[in-house]
Amino acid sequence: MNKKTKLKPQSEDHVGSKEHTHDFTNGEIVQTRAELLAWYDKNHRKLPWRERVSQTDPNKRAYAVWVSEIMLQQTQVATVKDYYTRWMEKWPTVEHLSRASLEEVNEMWSGLGYYSRAKRLHEGAKKVIEEMSGNIPSTATDLLKQLPGVGRYTAGAIASIAFGECTGVVDGNVIRVLSRLCSIGALSSSNQAVEKFWELANKLVPEDRPGDFNQALMEFGATLCTPQSPQCHACPLQKHCSALKQVEEHKVSASMLLSGKGIKSADSGVRDDTVTDIEECKLCLPSTLWNASLGVCNYPHKAKKKQPKEETLAVVVLERVSELGSHFLIVQRPKTGLLAGLWEFPNTTVESSLPGTGMFTALGNFLESELGITLEQKKNVESIGEVSHHFSHIHHKYVVYAYKYTGHETLDETTHENREMKWIPRDDVDKAALSTAMRKVFSAFENYSHGKNEKQPAKVDRKRKRADPHDGRKQMVLDAFFKPKN
Repeated sequence: MNKKTKLKPQSEDHVGSKEHTHDFTNGEIVQTRAELLAWYDKNHRKLPWRERVSQTDPNKRAYAVWVSEIMLQQTQVATVKDYYTRWMEKWPTVEHLSRASLEEVNEMWSGLGYYSRAKRLHEGAKKVIEEMSGNIPSTATDLLKQLPGVGRYTAGAIASIAFGECTGVVDGNVIRVLSRLCSIGALSSSNQAVEKFWELANKLVPEDRPGDFNQALMEFGATLCTPQSPQCHACPLQKHCSALKQVEEHKVSASMLLSGKGIKSADSGVRDDTVTDIEECKLCLPSTLWNASLGVCNYPHKAKKKQPKEETLAVVVLERVSELGSHFLIVQRPKTGLLAGLWEFPNTTVESSLPGTGMFTALGNFLESELGITLEQKKNVESIGEVSHHFSHIHHKYVVYAYKYTGHETLDETTHENREMKWIPRDDVDKAALSTAMRKVFSAFENYSHGKNEKQPAKVDRKRKRADPHDGRKQMVLDAFFKPKN
């Protein structure tokens, strides 16, 4: 058994509920369910995936939820809505998706980011059709166990929303709401805190409307109990919020101290009721982390993010002009790792300190050794500028070059040293499975090309100018203007 410790007054040692329970009473559970569902029924957003949940076929409901939840991982709702609509129009059922190629899936996902999600979703669809007779698992346990890319949260969301299983969900929004309601100040990613959040979520979810309640809890965190600007004045759960109660108590204590009415210490002979013999609570927020100016935004407590790695890459947009028009070379990335399987313009990592000529030389060496392409005439190269793109763990700076390629390779798809390559016409660039970073690169190329063309002096047809009928009329008007009056 852990040793009992006599704690200092709470304001000096921990910031949290006085009893350190970090839990709901039975009465609070009943009230929280009713109040949150009433709020959700009145205020929930109309989203395309919610419209599909009304389908009578549970398998179609599950697929609709599955796609939406995978897309919503690490991505904002506003971005996902259009992608989701296009996706469901193309592949309305899990069977339709299973028949698609990974190339098609990547093209549809292009620009949404975190491309491994699309690959796992596609793999899962194929598994459902090939190994499960087309039936998506109906419980959170089976979903978690059997579908690639489905974690604890996604399994709970599909099971509760599509199949009505009474199981909770915990995502970033839910963590924020629960940490404030129960003043959980431990590092939100710690095992102890994570298990506590799941315990609370499973306690709260009702048997009669589990899917609606889980969506209500997430919606509440996304729109009302937000990270930086929570609307506490409009919150239907005010009376249950330990964080808000804490803020009010802090204001009262601060006011008393300013007025000289602070609580006397134990040395004066007056009993201090905040000194209790309890086990030290590891879920409370240490007072050293409490910031009065943040209010309820002291919760949840998150670890400081690591500084992302920075890399510089030289990238070239190779353009080959023929009687068929302009074609551009794209290369497929490896099947594993960052942006696996996507297509990109040829690029290589370079030292950021290299001069421009050095970067292009490194790029030329890469093209020759990896792709078997030789850049012969340096006069064909133009420096376009720089493009930045931030991934979650790495920041890329692309130094962009344009090159008019005059080689005689065919425009068909080719392979060199296990690297797939193909020349595609301009119209196909928008449809290709390019990452957002590569779309930025191509946009920079087009903006540069367009601006360069605009700067070219217009050629004047002198014969046409002399024959311009407006010239004579303009001269007649001017002659009339300067003609002296009688």
